[in-house]
Amino acid sequence: MEGKRRKLILGMFALAWMVVATASVVPTDPPLVYVQENSGVPVQIQFPAVDKLPVVKQLPDPLLWSKGKGRVKKFPQWEKRRNEISAAIQHYGIGQKPVVAPECVKARMDGDTLIVDVTVNGETLTLRSEIRYPDVGNPPYAVMIGTSGIALPRQLFEGRPIATMVFHEKQVNDYSQWGNHHDRGEHPFDRLYPSLKENGAYSEWAWGLSRLIDGLQLLGADVTRIDTRHIGVTGCSYAGKMALFCGAFDERVALTIAQEPGGGGAAAWRVSHEMDGVESLEKTDYHWFKESMRTSFSGDSVYRLPYDHHELCAMVCPRALLLLGNPDYKWLADSSMLVSARAAREVWQHFGIADRMGYSIMGGHPHCQLPERQYPEVIAFIDKFLLGKDTNTDHVQVSDIVER
Repeated sequence: MEGKRRKLILGMFALAWMVVATASVVPTDPPLVYVQENSGVPVQIQFPAVDKLPVVKQLPDPLLWSKGKGRVKKFPQWEKRRNEISAAIQHYGIGQKPVVAPECVKARMDGDTLIVDVTVNGETLTLRSEIRYPDVGNPPYAVMIGTSGIALPRQLFEGRPIATMVFHEKQVNDYSQWGNHHDRGEHPFDRLYPSLKENGAYSEWAWGLSRLIDGLQLLGADVTRIDTRHIGVTGCSYAGKMALFCGAFDERVALTIAQEPGGGGAAAWRVSHEMDGVESLEKTDYHWFKESMRTSFSGDSVYRLPYDHHELCAMVCPRALLLLGNPDYKWLADSSMLVSARAAREVWQHFGIADRMGYSIMGGHPHCQLPERQYPEVIAFIDKFLLGKDTNTDHVQVSDIVER
């Protein structure tokens, strides 16, 4: 029975909108990365009340315009559609990621530590992150930023000219599933934005990582020894979700590696709703999201959600995204992530750049401990999108999940 159910889920959701996909021909490849946090213009959308939203049981088409008519055909149209998805996720899911004026950010180096001061509404929030420089190569270096830490093995960076640093998310929002923390609306971020107290942590953490990138750009490579055209972001578990949101919402991130992000990360809420014992929309941690998402979209109301997390993944396009899973942990809903990953990859495929998006879902190891058999996929993405090597990433669509 479980096998038949899984087959139904995989078939129904993965193929629902793909059948209408049409290939686009572009004269040149889309950019690998951007110099702006958001290359497009934020769109103004009048979002309907939840009870006025249509019921959509299949995964929504990421290329369908928000008004429900017509689809994105050529790559230049994608920046507007991407901003439509961004607006929907902020409105219904995580809360606003506010734009920060350049004059509000100051940065300096204290030895190898980057210090960024952000002043908004008369309040200042300070971020600190030590940069660990490689002992090979010459500056400026590519950099991998770990959200709360880097779970990827150190061996993947040793011998490569890649710096590493950690985004200490508690400097922005100190929520943790373990230990003491402030309540919603009482975090450091909220001193700057008291009107955004309904925000979930993921919007605020994405805002914070963007401010670190502001600091790197502001000081420049001569001071930081960092190449801001080759920034990667990675994290595992709840920090894997964080890495995905950070990469999706900042186009200066060239490579996003979300490791075992579970529900609320790359897994699709609609697919997880059809599964038992997984992190579904009702069974996630709501410090991370807006409380209104739970009250509005629990149960079968999930089918009214005007987006799903394959579209969060697609926001990374045309930049590089690698999703890493571990099907040994049922809670992570990796069957759902597989459906979502395949659906999202169709967006890169649509623009002729499918090699920039991959997934590797392999078991046989503890949570957040990448096994050696997954090293080749990760190394290929790191070498290609952080170091500019001519490596083959076309084949990185690997899964241990048995589809019956």
